[in-house]
Amino acid sequence: MYSEKVMEAFKNPQNVGEIENPDGIGTVGNEKCGDIMQISLRIENDVIVDAKFKTFGCAAAIATSSTATQMVIGMTIEEALKLTNKRVIEVLGGLPTQKIHCSVLAEEAIKKAIEDYMSKKK
Repeated sequence: MYSEKVMEAFKNPQNVGEIENPDGIGTVGNEKCGDIMQISLRIENDVIVDAKFKTFGCAAAIATSSTATQMVIGMTIEEALKLTNKRVIEVLGGLPTQKIHCSVLAEEAIKKAIEDYMSKKK
């Protein structure tokens, strides 16, 4: 069902946890669908220098959270805003159709965290 890359990201997730006093935080999902994802970011000079996640969900939700946070570290906020769920799926070697929504949550959580950062910056 899952690719080797998805299983590896699920079994050994990177960037688990929370950033203390994050510059931006984004929470998406709901209890009804069973997946809740929170991504926190540390941003310096509009570059993401750290990203952490806390996810309640299935293997795909954890794998996409881990992968997406790894991908955005080092990106400018402008680059991170262009990250798509399709790119996360490509890096993971694919996801079952019924699990694609997990990658969408990762994309949305990053965008919400950046929006949070931008709202505080004003």
